[in-house]
Amino acid sequence: MNLRTTLLFCSAIILLASSVRAEDAPSASVTLTPSFVSQYMFRGTRLGGPAFQPTVEVGYGDFGIGIWASTPIKDKVSGQSDPEIDPYGYYTFTVNKSLSVVPGFTWYTYPGAKESDGFYKSTFEPNLAVNYTLPGVDIKLTPKIYYDLILKGPTYELSAAYALPLKDLGTEIDFSATAGTFIVKDYIKDADPDVKNWGNYYSIGFSVPVALTKTAKLTWGLAYTKGTSNYLKAGSDPRSENTAAVGRLVGTLSLSYSF
Repeated sequence: MNLRTTLLFCSAIILLASSVRAEDAPSASVTLTPSFVSQYMFRGTRLGGPAFQPTVEVGYGDFGIGIWASTPIKDKVSGQSDPEIDPYGYYTFTVNKSLSVVPGFTWYTYPGAKESDGFYKSTFEPNLAVNYTLPGVDIKLTPKIYYDLILKGPTYELSAAYALPLKDLGTEIDFSATAGTFIVKDYIKDADPDVKNWGNYYSIGFSVPVALTKTAKLTWGLAYTKGTSNYLKAGSDPRSENTAAVGRLVGTLSLSYSF
């Protein structure tokens, strides 16, 4: 998917949602979320410095589809984050008030990637998540599995989330923690022999949402995220450390608007 096609796809989503009358689909919604991050970190790997990362999502009942993008402000990583445009979708199957199952997908696209340098123009990753809220403590646990069909490998991840109400201030503190591990068999396009990449990562942080209106919300947050035991290996050659796997404190500021 090239940049022009992706933008047309995004426009089609917005037009489709806006054309649905409220009486026909009262649960339809569109959410726009422009965000800024101080570092672009993905599964413990630094893909760039400060970045603008907007999202547009259309919701229809339990179904959601959208596009997330990242445009670097500085410290660009050629072929990976300059820019990145990712269509995604999901569907939520609710089992009961404490349990839900959410299959989904992400289509990672890199319009500026040079395949001659070993980068992919796009990869596709189905995923499956289970959300379970522990009774009595309201801690949500989310085990999730991803499988990249192009890079040829799985990612296993476990997240935990807890919201601490601040009733006097009309907001809350949302605490979150994530740990994951991955291995892919085809990290560099057309490499011979194939190059494997594997590693672990974790993140811990918090965010504070502030309601501006009934449809607009400002959220700021901080999280420390780090990649560990991240290696590259080509065929029978010795493994080498992936120097892009680092630890960084990441600040986030976003404004979401729903209609």
